[in-house]
Amino acid sequence: MKIEQIYTGCLAQGAYYIESDGEVAIIDPLREIQPYIDRAQINGAFIKYIFETHFHADFVSGHVTLSEKTGAPIIYGPNANPHFKATIAKDGQVFQLGNITITALHTPGHTMESTTYLLKDEDGNDHAIFSGDTLFLGDVGRPDLAQKAADMTQEDLASILYDSLRNKIMPLSDDVIVYPAHGAGSACGKNMMKETVDTLGNQKKMNYALRSDMTREEFIKEVTDGLLPPPAYFPLNVKLNREGYESIDSILAKGQHALSPMEFEVAANEIGAVVLDVRHQDDYVREHIPRSIFIGLNGSFAPWVGDLIQDVTQPILLVVDEDKVEEAITRLSRVGFDNVLGYLDGGIIAWKAVGKETDQLASITATELRERMTEGHMDIIDVRKPSEYISSHIPEAVNAPLSNLNDHLASLPDKIFYLHCAGGYRSVIASSILKSRGIHHIVDITGGFKAIKEAGVSVSDYVCPSTL
Repeated sequence: MKIEQIYTGCLAQGAYYIESDGEVAIIDPLREIQPYIDRAQINGAFIKYIFETHFHADFVSGHVTLSEKTGAPIIYGPNANPHFKATIAKDGQVFQLGNITITALHTPGHTMESTTYLLKDEDGNDHAIFSGDTLFLGDVGRPDLAQKAADMTQEDLASILYDSLRNKIMPLSDDVIVYPAHGAGSACGKNMMKETVDTLGNQKKMNYALRSDMTREEFIKEVTDGLLPPPAYFPLNVKLNREGYESIDSILAKGQHALSPMEFEVAANEIGAVVLDVRHQDDYVREHIPRSIFIGLNGSFAPWVGDLIQDVTQPILLVVDEDKVEEAITRLSRVGFDNVLGYLDGGIIAWKAVGKETDQLASITATELRERMTEGHMDIIDVRKPSEYISSHIPEAVNAPLSNLNDHLASLPDKIFYLHCAGGYRSVIASSILKSRGIHHIVDITGGFKAIKEAGVSVSDYVCPSTL
C-alpha cells in the first residue's frame, strides 16, 4: 500500500495518491491532472477511482478531466448533485482498491455532501481518514459556505457538523492517521496547524472542536465565532466543480498566445481585459504598464487573484517572464480563472521599445521611514490582516486590510501616504490597485513590517486596532 500526499502550498491544499496492488485512487485532485496519470503509469498501475470529499469552493478540482482521460468513475458522498456522470456513494459504502478498502463516511456540516473516506489496510484495520474540509488539523471546516445551497443557517450546519464529528470520526481509534484537504493559510478554516498530517489521537488533544466534554451549544459558538467573510470567488468555484469546466489543455493553449505590444494594448482597451503583472514585486516597483495590477507568482498568487479580481470570467492579459507563462495560466486555472487571452511578447522591454509609456511605484526603505518619522507626522497605512495588526504595529499606522481595500478608498489621505504589509508583497498589490484607480500619492515601504522592526522603528503590541 502506498499513500502520497501531494501538497500545494499556494493553495494550502492536499490531494492524495493511494495505490494498492496496481490499483490507484486519487482524492481531491488538482486541475492539472497529468502528474497523477504519469505517476500511475510509472508504477505500472491504473487509476480506478476518483474520490471527491465535497464540492470545493477554494479551488477547481481536476475530477472531470481526470475521469475523461482515464475512464475512472468520480465518487461523491450522499446529497451530491453533480451535472456530470458520477457515482453517489451511500453512507458506509465500501470500495475495494487492490488489497485495501475505502469506506465512504457521510460527514455533513461543512457542506451537506461532505464525506470522509476511511482507508482500511490489508488486514482490515482502520488506517487513515481523508477528511476533506470536515476535519482539519487544529480546526474544522467552516459551516457558513453552504448556507444558501442548503437553505440553512451557519448554526444549523455547525450543529450537523457536531454530530458528524462525534458519531463518525471521534469514535475511531487514536492511531488512525488524519489526512485533511487543507492546511494553514486556507480560507476554509480559521485555526489550522502548520502540519499537514497527524494522528486522530493527537487531534483529540489539540483540536478545540474535538473536546470530549464540549456541548453542542459550545461547539456552535466556537466554530462560528470570528469567521471572516469568504472570498467572493468561492461560489463560482463551487459552480465549476458541480457543473464541469473546460479542459486544462485547451485553457493552456488559449492562454499561451504571445501578443505584440500593439495587440496587447488593443485587447486591454477594447475588450476590457485586466492587465495582470505577475513578475517579482521589485520588477513591478521599478517599472510597469500604467494601470496594471500586480499579483506576483512568488506569493499566494491564486488565492489573491480570486479574492481581489473575483469574477472568474474576467478576461486577463499577462505581463510575465516568458519561462513562467505556463505556470501562471495553470495557477490561475486552479481557482477558475480560465479566460487568459495571452501575454505580452517580450515583456516590458518590448513595450518600451515601441515607445509605450511605463509607470513606477515610489518606495523607501525602512531606515528611510524611521528617519522621516523624526521629522513629523506621517500617514501610514498597514494592509495586513487585522490579527497581524493587533499583534504588533506602528502606533501611527491605521489598518486597511488588502482583502477589503476597496472599502477604504474614500478614507485614504489626499496627500502622500506610506503603505506597508508584512514583507513587501501585499503592499505592492495594494499600491497597484490604488494606482489603477487614479491614486498615485503612494510610497511603498520596502520589506514591510519585518524590515520596519529590524530598522528599529518603534512599534506597539496587543492593543485595539485603529482602522480607516
